[in-house]
Amino acid sequence: MSNPVDGCGHAGQNRVGPVNWKRYRDSVIVLLALAVPFWVLRASMRDPRQISGPDKVIVRIATPLQLVAATLARGISSVWGDYIYLVDVKEDNTRLSSQNARLQERVRKLEGLEEENRRLHRLLDLKQSLKTEVVSAQVIGKNTNEFFRVARVTLDRDAPDVGPNLPVLSADGVVGTTLKTAGDTVDVRLVVDAGSSVDVVVQRTGARGFVRGTGDESKYSCSVQYVERTDEVEVGDLLVTSGVGRRFPKGIPVATVTQVVRRDFGIYQQVTATPTVDFSRVEEVLILTSVPGEDAKANRDAPGQVPSSTPKK
Repeated sequence: MSNPVDGCGHAGQNRVGPVNWKRYRDSVIVLLALAVPFWVLRASMRDPRQISGPDKVIVRIATPLQLVAATLARGISSVWGDYIYLVDVKEDNTRLSSQNARLQERVRKLEGLEEENRRLHRLLDLKQSLKTEVVSAQVIGKNTNEFFRVARVTLDRDAPDVGPNLPVLSADGVVGTTLKTAGDTVDVRLVVDAGSSVDVVVQRTGARGFVRGTGDESKYSCSVQYVERTDEVEVGDLLVTSGVGRRFPKGIPVATVTQVVRRDFGIYQQVTATPTVDFSRVEEVLILTSVPGEDAKANRDAPGQVPSSTPKK
């Protein structure tokens, strides 16, 4: 059969528009999404003895799904809880690490202050035991050359009476003597310098000697001269100032004996010692501006004072 012809001479065609399945698909999905939970809830809430055939099918289908959903929910909840816990732990660790660093820094500062307080307390005890005029000073620099070492200190106060060749002490013992001054800065010749010498005695036996610096740049060492071969001196003996000449106060530690060589002939034995002061660590010193006993002698000889040996009239 031929197709009818329209008024314009064109053959007529039967056209059917495409069906919009997407709209129906979305509607079906929405209905199922609303209906399935409703029927599952309805079947779950009914008395099991009154459940009909379709409800039983729904319950049998829904039970495994509910179990899987509950398991997944618990797993997700556990993972999420662990994640939140780890985040909190990380924040706590960061905070505690920062707090620990601050506390360690504070402990170091407190330990430094405690050590400084201990040094100053020992220096104060030494100052009180000397019973003579002293000036405290702070070590600010050191210098080394071929002949002697010089430690440079700065005075804590103006002291015009600080001149050359004055004793310099620390809490550990004899440091040396003043060399030259410039304002509030004083150069100190250490006891280990080749040009330094101190009259000493062995504290244990009273044997006499003369400590002289070796000037060895590789180590701090002294030689003890004029120790008689018959004197008893052993390694470890402490050498202290003798007080002879009133240059150094009596009984101040100078060095510790490290080697003794007794010769079969001669008058003296060979003794080597190490200073009691660690010059690499000394920070505070005392400079004696008057020799021991000088103040008492000055008071006795002062005008208007009557000597103790002279009776009053």
